[in-house]
Formats: sequence, structure tokens, C-alpha cells
Amino acid sequence: MHRTRRLWCFVLSLSSVLYSLSGKLSAQADESDLPDSPSHVAEYSSKHAGDPAGERQVSWKSISKDFLHDQKEIWLFPGQLAKGKYWIPTLAVVGGTAVLIASDKHTMPYFRNHQGQLDDVNDVFDAYIATAEVISVPASLLIAGYTRHDEYQVQTAILSGEAYANAAVVDLAIKAVTRRKRPIDVPVGGSFEDTFFAGGKSPFHGSAFPSGHAAGVFSVATVVASRYRNHKWVPWLAYSFAAAVSFSRVTTAAHFPSDVFLGAALGYTVTKYAVLQPR
Repeated sequence: MHRTRRLWCFVLSLSSVLYSLSGKLSAQADESDLPDSPSHVAEYSSKHAGDPAGERQVSWKSISKDFLHDQKEIWLFPGQLAKGKYWIPTLAVVGGTAVLIASDKHTMPYFRNHQGQLDDVNDVFDAYIATAEVISVPASLLIAGYTRHDEYQVQTAILSGEAYANAAVVDLAIKAVTRRKRPIDVPVGGSFEDTFFAGGKSPFHGSAFPSGHAAGVFSVATVVASRYRNHKWVPWLAYSFAAAVSFSRVTTAAHFPSDVFLGAALGYTVTKYAVLQPR
């Protein structure tokens, strides 16, 4: 009951913040109703974004086709590497993940030993609560967008859901292959080495690598931060929220730091280079 009360307080607070955000952004736009003309919609979008993400158009009718398009781009990504593209960010993600995997056996005991000192924080970011917190972002945007007749905000909410789904597919595919044991499944005093291919067979519960929460929250945060980047405090708020949720997965012993790093990188890159690309 205590956790449920905290969850609802958080969701209501987040909803009020997003609703206020929509009001401020709408006030900065034209006071008139949104026009139906595609050119006017594009003009309206440019007032919010200022980068290609703001030009991405989406609707409930196009979402399934857009999702399939995203998946095609994601799984054909090795072809882009073969053409010499994106090598620097790819090496940065792979290298950073490798370094963290090597250091997991040293860093994870620290978090386990200090887990009791973070009980109040961890209660707010329990696995199910954290999922609800992430989902509440696009849900709040959708409600506020329809309430204020803000088509751009409605599209942002739909894109957040699209990004979340795309990141989840990639995350689950990697989990199914790596089957990494979760830190919480390692007995007290046990070794944090040799955790890969040692976890449960289910990618939904028994596999830790990468973190699905980190992938999901960073995919949503990237949509919001990119489409409202002209409002400088929005990216800070979005990515701070994403970092807090992601870090909680380590402090609750649900994931290793490398799981969270790769999950966050997947959420960001899948969204930035697939979902938000203009069609």
C-alpha cells in the first residue's frame, strides 16, 4: 500500500508537470486552432523542435507501418557499418559496455553492501513502479495533448510509444541470447563473474543484459528531449528522469552497471537514428 501511494503521487505530479508544459508551449505558439494543412502543421512543429525530430509526422493509422519501417532500419544497421557509417558511436558504445562488463565484478559488491541505505529511493523505483512511471510520460502527454488540442504533443506521445516498443524488441532479442544472471540472483558472498549464459531462459525475467527499463526510459526521454529541445530545461528534465530510473536498476541489484549502460545506449540510438528520422 505504501509503494502504491508513492506511485500515484509520482504519476500525478508528473502528469501535472507535463500538463503545465503543454500549456506553456501552447501559449508560445499561435493562439488559433491548429490548421489542417500539412504545411501549416510542419510550420507549427518547427516552433517546438528545431531539428529533424520535429518534422517527423505520425498518426494512429500509420503507427504499425512506421514500426515495421523502424525494425527494418534497426536490423539492417550492420549494412550501414559496412558502408563506413556510424563507426565512432558504435565503437564508443561497444567499448564502454566492454569496460563496464570487466568492472562489474568490482562495482556490484559495493552497491549490494550499501543497498540498505537506499531503501527509500529504491521503493520509488521498484520494477513495476518504474515501468508505470515511464509509461505515465507518454500517457500524460497524450491526455494533455488531446485536452489542449495540441497535435504536436499528441504526436510526441505516439512517437514515445513507438520508440519504447522498438527499444523493447531489440532489448528482448539480446536478452534471449545473452541470458545474463541478475545480481540479485547471485548468493550473498558469491562471485559476480561468469554471469553470462547462466540466467533464466526467459528474456522477460531471468535475463539481465541489457536493462529493459533503461532502454525504455531513454527511448521516451529522447523523443521528448528532441522534440522540445528549444525549451532548454526540457532535455535536462527528461534525461535526468531517465538517468534516475536507470541508476535505480543498479541500486536495487536488478542489473549490473553494464546492463544499464547498454540499455540506455540502445534506447537513445534506436530512437534518434530510426524512430525520429523524417519519413
